[in-house]
Formats: sequence, structure tokens, C-alpha cells
Amino acid sequence: MTDLDTLRSTYLARVADAADAAALEEVRLAALGKKGEISLKMRELGKMTPEERQTAGPALNRLKDEIDAAIRARKTALEDAALDARLRDEWLDVTMPGRPRPQGTIHPVSQVTEEVTTIFADMGFAVAEGPQVESDWFNFDALNIPPEHPARQEHDTFFMHRAAGDDRPPHVLRTHTSPVQIRAMQEQGAPIRVIAPGRVYRMDMDQTHTPMFHQVEGLAIGRDISMANLKWVLEEFCRAFFEVEAVELRFRASHFPFTEPSAEVDIRCSWEGGKLQIGQGDSWMEILGSGMVHPKVLEAAGVDSTQWQGFAFGMGIDRLAMLKYGIPDLRAFFESDLRWLRHYGFAAGDVPSVAGGLSR
Repeated sequence: MTDLDTLRSTYLARVADAADAAALEEVRLAALGKKGEISLKMRELGKMTPEERQTAGPALNRLKDEIDAAIRARKTALEDAALDARLRDEWLDVTMPGRPRPQGTIHPVSQVTEEVTTIFADMGFAVAEGPQVESDWFNFDALNIPPEHPARQEHDTFFMHRAAGDDRPPHVLRTHTSPVQIRAMQEQGAPIRVIAPGRVYRMDMDQTHTPMFHQVEGLAIGRDISMANLKWVLEEFCRAFFEVEAVELRFRASHFPFTEPSAEVDIRCSWEGGKLQIGQGDSWMEILGSGMVHPKVLEAAGVDSTQWQGFAFGMGIDRLAMLKYGIPDLRAFFESDLRWLRHYGFAAGDVPSVAGGLSR
């Protein structure tokens, strides 16, 4: 068995001298691989006599196990040495201040949309959505807006381009979310109670107007809904949204093609010291438009106006955000200024709730 002693000493020495995992793997293949020396010796057992196999077989198995154990031990030692080297080279001074993680914030428009949705959900209103590119019929005709109305002119509305000879009905970027009310009534019928928040588009640009802004409209249809119900809903909304104990609303007669009667709604407030205070003072501020849904609008949506009636209202989400959080310029909402967003933004985990509080 002199050959086995030679193999043992040779491969144990090679294992001990292996400097890294790659070198150790070469030793393993040379000794124990399919074509390794010890593996070839194992194949020779079949050519031996039974008496020779009884001696050579156990000896080869012991050699194989010894070399395998040596390889495993050396591999563990190399891994431990590599870890020790990393621990020496990679260190952290725990006395240094921590590196702050970048923190994103919720845009005021998104925050106020969530607040409005939360309040109306608490009063039983579902959220309805619709396309931002609308047909002329949904945006105007179904809402009882006549062809000569100024809103249907190109100086006020974004009309989609049509190729020459295209006689399909015109499409527009919706000027309000009222078309969503029509779609909701067509799909669900009456009774219905929904709000429709979303982007709307009008050709206007100054400190308090932008070509694209955000609006939320509400609709409630039932058999005996009246202006009194509308007044209660709006009072409850304003009390919850502005987070005050009491509010006072004033309804002024107005005209909207899609409601009859129609009313502008003002809220009592104070601007003392340049700060807005809701529910107190001697000033009034317009916040929204409202009214009872016009019978023609109900009929256009497939609802029998002799059996059903209801109210609708609409308000600007951006304007609500400006009033509640003291934001002076509407254009800043869309300028992507990170400094502005960090100042006016909201923490991602602050989910509005009527019971727990809407805002920070």
C-alpha cells in the first residue's frame, strides 16, 4: 500500500498549500473527481481478486474520506480567513452620525383628494371615475349646455385635433368632472350617491388658474332629496375638512345649465392678521357651486325625472388646498420644486381619517 501512502502525503500537502477556493477545487478534482487519481484507484478494485479487494477496498475508502475531510476543513479555514480580512478592511465608526435616508412626501393635491374622499365616504358617497378625453356629448350636450354657450368655444376649451374629412363627433379635454356623473347614472341608475374627483382642463393661466387643475364633484339622486339635504352635506363637509366645530354657509342664487335652481356657496370667515379663519368673522368667501340636478340632465342619463331628483355640487381641489394650508400661488403646485414640496408635502404614512384627524 506504498502507493496509497504516497497519494495521502501528496494530496494532504496540496490541500494544506491551497491558497484560495479555486486552488482547493483543483486539488479536489485531481484527487476525487471522476478522473482523479483516487477515483481511478477505486475503479481498479474490479480487476483484483476477492482477497486483494478485502484489503485494498477499505484502505482506499479511508484515503478518500481522509482527503475529503481535509479539503472541507481547508475550505472552512479559507472562508474564515476571508471573513477576518473583510472585517479588518470593512469597518464602521458607530460614533459617526447616521446617514439620513431620502424621504418623499405626498403632494398637497393628493393629500386633499384623500381628505375629501374620506369625508364623503363617511357620508356614504362612492368614488366614480371617467376618461379625461370626453366626447362633446358627455361634456356639454348631456349636461344641458347649449351650442352657443361660451364654454363650447375654443378660447375656453381644449378641442382634440381632427383630420380633414373626419366627421366624427368632436372630442375635448374634459372641462369638469360632470361627465362622470352622467356615466355613473347611465351605469348604475338611481338612487345613486357618488363623488367624481379628477383632472380637468380649461384655457386659463394666472395666479389662481392653470390650464390643468383638479376638481371634485358630488351627485346624490333619490326620490325626495332637496336643497336642505344639499345644505347639510356641504356644512358637514366644510366642518370636517377645515376641522372646525361650526361653519356657516350662505347660498346665493346663480345659474348653471346643469342645475335648477342653482346656487353659489359662500362660507363665513375672517382674514384678521392675514390668516384665514373659517367659521368666524364678518367676511364671506365663495368656495363652490351647487344646485338641484336639471331634469334634462337626468333624462340624458336615462333617469326618469318624474320619479327621481337630487343635487350636485363642484369645487376645486387645488383651491381647497390653498385655503386650508395657506398656499399663495396655484402655479407652484405644478412647478416640481422639491423645496416647495418638502415644505408643503405630507408624510406618506399619514392616512386621513374622519375619526383620527385629516391633516397633520
